[in-house]
Amino acid sequence: MRELEQEVRELKRANEILKRAASFFGAELDRHHRS
Repeated sequence: MRELEQEVRELKRANEILKRAASFFGAELDRHHRS
């Protein structure tokens, strides 16, 4: 059970990183698209 909890924590952290990266890339693309 403990391994599962650790895996869930890892996945949540990876998800946060992905969300940040996605919003960052989205802003970059948006900026390039407008100019």
